[in-house]
Amino acid sequence: MAMAAGGNDGGVMAEINVTPLVDVMLVLLIIFMITAPLMNHKVKVDLPQKTVTVDEKDLAPPMTLAINDAGELFLDDAPIDQRALEDRLRIEALKTPQPMVELRADRTVQYKVIAEAMGTVKNAGIRKLGFITEPQK
Repeated sequence: MAMAAGGNDGGVMAEINVTPLVDVMLVLLIIFMITAPLMNHKVKVDLPQKTVTVDEKDLAPPMTLAINDAGELFLDDAPIDQRALEDRLRIEALKTPQPMVELRADRTVQYKVIAEAMGTVKNAGIRKLGFITEPQK
């Protein structure tokens, strides 16, 4: 009788018993689950506790400095010139807690104008300056 290639000859096929393999894997999983948390920190360090000097509710509201495409400055949505901006920021820098300045600039504004605004904020003594952007869609 001729046998077709790859055909079933009607004989008994040997099956692999996977039960011992599953048992070994479960034992290894349990061992790793028990030992993994113990291996996290080998060097013991006495970490400092968080001390809050200023309550989050006592933080000053942020100030918004906007620059439109023409390079005009707006502080909290009100037009302002460079000199008045510097004076206002110097007054705000003396407050405790000091407010953060959020800088919003039109994408077409020259970097020179943005750099001058950042310099004005820094020279006035404001320590926190953030940039407001739109996430990509």
